[in-house]
Amino acid sequence: MGTNRVATRVTTSITRHPLVWGVGWSIVFGVALVVAVGLDWHGLIDWLLIFLLVLPSTIATVLVLAATPRSHFEAMSSVFSHFLVRYLALVFGLAAWGLSVVVGAAISQSIQLAAEQREDEIIGIGIDLMLVVVPIVAAVLWGAFVLRCAWFLVRVRGWAEVPTADRVPAHLLGTRPALRRIVVGLAHPVLFAVTGLVVAIAGPSAVGGTLDITL
Repeated sequence: MGTNRVATRVTTSITRHPLVWGVGWSIVFGVALVVAVGLDWHGLIDWLLIFLLVLPSTIATVLVLAATPRSHFEAMSSVFSHFLVRYLALVFGLAAWGLSVVVGAAISQSIQLAAEQREDEIIGIGIDLMLVVVPIVAAVLWGAFVLRCAWFLVRVRGWAEVPTADRVPAHLLGTRPALRRIVVGLAHPVLFAVTGLVVAIAGPSAVGGTLDITL
């Protein structure tokens, strides 16, 4: 009986304050991740803690955005925001292209100088460099993806912990209102953005690997 009462109280509390529980969950595993990194635990433990840290908000966000049709966003978009987003995307793409050309040329020259023109060492250094650069690039792209999803969450469900009026489709867990309340509450844009960016920051370090090249 006592156990059932505790479980009922916890369930009720989660239903009423899903964001508070989501933040608490993230803080607990965030602290555990800091301890694991500080004590240099095995990389698999780091990844497990990262996975658990982002699990609630990520699942909730996927459920909410997957249930929301694209037409919802088109209906909520103004002509100005439509063109502004595409303009910023073009500027970002042009800057990324220019930076990739400059950095690529610098890295190529640095690898050749570091290997002193020995072909086997050039290939080895290039592979080592890719093992370091690819996780960083993937993390940056993941961070951009997270911020994009968080922006859509703002437009779909707003900033409130449990919004009284939202644009989340009614068919999402329509027969289970308590679970729907929890999912919408956990799919908070700030919670998802913060936990998602933790992955972007901690991911490359969890992969490991360093390479020193003087440009």
